[in-house]
Amino acid sequence: MATTLAPEPKAIPIGGEQRVTLRGITWQGYQDILRALPNNRSSRLTFDNGVLEITVPLQVHEFSGRLIELFIRILVVELGLKLKTMGSTTLNREDLNRGAEPDNAYYIQSYPKVIGKIIDLAQDPPPDLIVEVDITNSDIDKNRLYASMGTPEFWRFDGDIWQILALRDSGYVEVSHSPTFNWIDKEDLYRFLEQARIDEVEAEIEFRAWVRVKRSDLN
Repeated sequence: MATTLAPEPKAIPIGGEQRVTLRGITWQGYQDILRALPNNRSSRLTFDNGVLEITVPLQVHEFSGRLIELFIRILVVELGLKLKTMGSTTLNREDLNRGAEPDNAYYIQSYPKVIGKIIDLAQDPPPDLIVEVDITNSDIDKNRLYASMGTPEFWRFDGDIWQILALRDSGYVEVSHSPTFNWIDKEDLYRFLEQARIDEVEAEIEFRAWVRVKRSDLN
């Protein structure tokens, strides 16, 4: 009797992102694609002078992005700062022929200028801090893209390494400390992420307590 072998189960993708890159796209074409996509989509679009990258975040990407968002919110709350969260809101600059949907974007220093407003980058300042998680390589030079928009601070995380980029003149330079949270070391984020992989709640409790003690010591 012949034996029928069951098909091997397909591996579930748990990596960083799935990406599709389209070239030769006009600004109007980019806008048409934005409008055609559903509001509840998980994909994110980045457009740079005719190159359109469509990214679908996977497990590692989403995990890292959400925890970095929590890391920032804890710092803002415990330091008594103000915050307007933009999330992955589409940041369009037709005059630059560029647009992006970052993982996270925040107004902190510029909060008084945008409180209660629907942001229009044609007249409002860019976010003070943008965060991108890129586990896999992007075809778009995001450093150049966000520098052209004038974003003062840009964080990039590849799953292992956190880059803190500060705008100097027309480009970014890598710095050791965040201009926004200037006493936070890279090891603080790494430690938080490592703890959160085991217990997110405990990691948040411990980090909040640590920030309070650190703030008290600095004062």
